[in-house]
This record gives sequence, C-alpha cells and structure tokens, in this order.
Amino acid sequence: MNPIFSALSTSVFEVMSQLARETGAVNLGQGFPDDPGPLDVRRKAAEAVVDGWNQYPPMMGLPELRQATATHYKHWQGLDLDPSSEIMVTSGATEAIAGALMALVSPGDEVVLFEPMYDAYVPLVRRAGGIPKFVTLRPPHFGLSEEALAAAFSPRTKVVLFNNPLNPTATIFSAADLDLLADFCIRHDAVAICDEVWEHVVFDGRRHVPVLGRPDMRERTVKISSAGKIFSLTGWKVGLVMAAPPLMKVLAKAHQYITFTTPPNLQAAVAYGLGKEDGYFEGMRADFQRSRDRFAQGLTGLGFSVLPSVGTYFLNVDIAPLGESDDVAFCRKLVMENGVAAIPVSAFYDQAAVRTVVRFCFAKRDATLDAALERLADLRRAGTAA
Repeated sequence: MNPIFSALSTSVFEVMSQLARETGAVNLGQGFPDDPGPLDVRRKAAEAVVDGWNQYPPMMGLPELRQATATHYKHWQGLDLDPSSEIMVTSGATEAIAGALMALVSPGDEVVLFEPMYDAYVPLVRRAGGIPKFVTLRPPHFGLSEEALAAAFSPRTKVVLFNNPLNPTATIFSAADLDLLADFCIRHDAVAICDEVWEHVVFDGRRHVPVLGRPDMRERTVKISSAGKIFSLTGWKVGLVMAAPPLMKVLAKAHQYITFTTPPNLQAAVAYGLGKEDGYFEGMRADFQRSRDRFAQGLTGLGFSVLPSVGTYFLNVDIAPLGESDDVAFCRKLVMENGVAAIPVSAFYDQAAVRTVVRFCFAKRDATLDAALERLADLRRAGTAA
C-alpha cells in the first residue's frame, strides 16, 4: 500500500458528519447548501440526458462549454481566453488540481502551500513527488508577508498552490498580496496553480481578481474553477481549467489519463448556466450574504467572537475567549452534547496549527441556522452558569 494514502486518517469532515448523523445534530460542518440549485440549470442537465449525446464527449470538453467559459470570464474578470487552446473541462476541481500537480511537478520539486488549506493538497503534492513548503497564515486577516514567502521559496520551487478566496478562513487576498505572490513566482520561475472555486461566492460588493490577469502571470498561471460552487451543485463535479497553451498541452495529457472526460449532460447544463444574466449571480451572492449576516448576528448575540467572512460558505468563531484551547475537543463536545456539527480549523494545517478557531457552514435554510443557534444558546448558558 502506498504510505502517502494508507497512513492518512479518516478526514475530520467525515468524522463530524458521521457523528452528526448518529446524534441527529444540525450539520454545519460540510460545505454544501441546503438549496438544490437553480431549477433551470438542473432541467438542462435532465433534458441533455434524454435528448442529447451520452457517449464520450471530446476529451477537452464540449465546445459549447469551452466557448461559454471564455465568454463568462471575459465578462466577469476581463480575461481573454481562447476556448480551443486555453480551456479544459475536468471532473471536478479536485481532479484539475491533481492533474495539474502530476503534470507540472517532478520528484524533488518544491511546492509552496498556504495553510490553512484544503485537506487534499498535501497528499496530492506528495503523491506527485513534490516537497511541500508551508507558509502559515494567522488570524484574523490571514494575509501574506514578504518574510514568510522568502522563507518558503527557494531555487527548487516549481509550483505554488494558491486558494483564493480562502477556505476555511472565508478571507480574500488583497491586491497587494496578489502582487507580492506574482513577484515571487516570477523571481523564482514558478507556476501558480490557482484554486479559485469560490470566485463567485464573495460578499459586500466585492469582485474576484484572478491571478491569471496579473501583469506577467499569463504564461505561468493555471486557473481552476468549479461549476459546483458557481451553481451550488456540489455533487456535479465539473471543473474548469484555464491556462496558456504551453501549460494546457501538458495539463491535458494528465487529464487524458485520469478521467479523460466529464458527463456530457452536465457540461451542456453548465454551458447554459454560465450564460445566465448577471442577476442570477448577484442574487446568489445576496442570498448567501443574507444567511451569513443572519448567522453572524445570531452568534454575536450569543457572545461568540465571530471572525470576518467576505467569501465562501463559511464563518469562523474564535473559541479562545470561551477559555477553549483545543478546537478538535471543542467540536467533538459540540456535536455530542449540544447537537451542532462544526469543523476544527486545525484540520486545515499540516504544521503549526491554529487550535482556537472553529468553522461553520452558513449555506443553509433559515430554519437550519436558527435550530443551530438555539442549541448554541444552550452551550453559552451552560458556559455562563459554569
């Protein structure tokens, strides 16, 4: 058995979700919405199964989806992409990340990672033969610094794996952060693999700024997006990959030998969805922002220390003011005794973990959030009594 995977423990997401199922807890752990997703997009997928092509689609993706992707990102992010040579469809963003690492990393190459981070990054880097080099980000702002980057980059740096907006922190990197990262990539001749799946789930009037559009980064950036996040259809697993032709040629070869292709009916539906009017995307953000505000106000009213959330489905709470110093133990007690499942943010670190922050998913119906707040009120009352 390969030790990279056989030595891994069961993910904290599965552990907490299993405990939630067993105890009947309100599950604010895993990041998926209660809402089933836009009906018109789902109907397009159903129609495409019945009336469309169900054999192998082109390996790079349906031409209509690649064109829709180019049009969408020109409109929303000002990117000029050639759909025939700079866009590829994958079976989810995680496949795209895995394929990019396999395509671009050789054994012994160093890969810069920013923690906290999506838990798949480290095993995928190691399986590709890469050596992780960590930049540890700290609350409440989780920003970059020149000193931290200088300590992580070296002449052996080949790839930077960068998530923005950042899960689990619900933060967005500033323009200064992006310029600093770009400077280090250029200086060290490194490729930036940019996990930008949360690009449309941003709040308070913000617009996502892609690294691919930064000066001198066009030829050294792989942009990865997720239809599952754009349309709140997390089970669909349709990823969108954008890169300059020299990079895309090798990315496509890795994709060819991982999944080869993606269900054509889902591709057709995503192509339709990407062309929806601006009102859909603005309305989606407004709905999530309303849920964020409802839950944040409820937590604040209960006396919790709530960290800023400007993107993603997540909101974080600092448990240090509660006298807590072990987020894993706190989350286990929370689900077992109070009936609410959350995720300890230390699970997103490989080293030097922050252990006093807990992540909740607010992409839920009002009734679900209110039920969680009622149970958390019991926790606070018990803590006050103690």
